[in-house]
Amino acid sequence: MYPLSLEETALHTANNSVIVRKSMAPQLLKNHNEDIEKIKEWLSKQPHLPQNIGDLLLLRFLHTCNYSLEQTKHLIDLFFTIRSQAPEIFGNRDPTDPNIQEVFKIIDLVPLPSPTKENYKVFIYRLADPDPDRYNFVDSLKTFFMIADTRIVTETEFHSGEIPIFDMEGFSLKHLTKIVLPVLKKYMLYTQEAHPIKLKQIHVLNIPPFLDRCLAILKPFMKSEVASVIHFHLPNSETLYDYIPRDVLPVEYGGNIGKLKDMKNEWIKKVIALKEYFADQSRWKVDESRRPIENQNGKQLFGMQGSFRSLNID
Repeated sequence: MYPLSLEETALHTANNSVIVRKSMAPQLLKNHNEDIEKIKEWLSKQPHLPQNIGDLLLLRFLHTCNYSLEQTKHLIDLFFTIRSQAPEIFGNRDPTDPNIQEVFKIIDLVPLPSPTKENYKVFIYRLADPDPDRYNFVDSLKTFFMIADTRIVTETEFHSGEIPIFDMEGFSLKHLTKIVLPVLKKYMLYTQEAHPIKLKQIHVLNIPPFLDRCLAILKPFMKSEVASVIHFHLPNSETLYDYIPRDVLPVEYGGNIGKLKDMKNEWIKKVIALKEYFADQSRWKVDESRRPIENQNGKQLFGMQGSFRSLNID
């Protein structure tokens, strides 16, 4: 069963089931059923786009766009178009692949269970193993978006915003050299233009002495609106709590909602449960040969093409 039912969805694996409990989605689906039907009608006239998009995901697109139909149509088209032009990140996705399993071991990518009082969802990204020789930039992005996609097709909560926390403890210059610029550009374009969330804040913890080099790499691809919501925190500081209360953070960050490791293990199970869903390319890819002539979103979005190019850091 795919994770798209309205009440309670079981994502079956060989030995267990991951349950997505019913929440606010049924009422929202009922309230916005007319909007969803209008989007479906529009989709039927867009043969290049997947036609098997579940109501829950359509509702998430609408929610992200504050229920503007035209903005939602644009977001849906970009969502699938950019993915089709970024196969390094969105192609051949198998959560049981040894390379993806390695990412799960060396990086903590964990959505936290409780939102803030503003109903913002918090997500923590940090190195579990600082060995740069084990770090693969492209595989880490692919894994990041498998977790993100698990959320957008299974979560029945609709948050008012998102707050990612990037903890740079253990991140070194050698990690920085692993960044692949063409893939970074695709990641930045997708996250800023096509990912169905409302970004409210970004927190960067334990900033390293070479932060200026990190920013020099990111700034050419970063929108000013995104740059304006980034907050930097020095090592051993408590300034994060000025924005995010302890009661929504794990014990590793001074909170009381449990251990990050336990939450991570639960999310790995959820992602693996969606293995067949990720493998079904009909749900994720655009068929450019069928795009209507008047729709110009299919033009090549990325100028830097060709072989992978990593950075050289002096």
